[in-house]
Amino acid sequence: MANPNVHDMARNLTEKAASEDAGRASHTLYGGHDKALRQTLIVLQEGQELAAHESPGEATLLVLEGRVRVSAGDGEWEGADGDLVPMPPSRHSVAALSDVVMLLTVVK
Repeated sequence: MANPNVHDMARNLTEKAASEDAGRASHTLYGGHDKALRQTLIVLQEGQELAAHESPGEATLLVLEGRVRVSAGDGEWEGADGDLVPMPPSRHSVAALSDVVMLLTVVK
């Protein structure tokens, strides 16, 4: 099994996001909905958002490039290059403050 290169995938997803009306693209690098651990590379163009949704389990967001804002209830957290943002266990949304590449890790 070959190890996926995150930088190569990020470049490919960035190109895909730029060509999509939604301005986003993602790819699951490890695991899946039927596994306890899932890691998904997500690219959002500036101004795009992952609408409010419930957390499927414990999760973190590693910002590889760019800036994001996570909003939940009355709280907001921002992350930039290299920041590891713990995701709230409550309903939350994620907004791209710039073009962003991030790695979402979920354990359920």
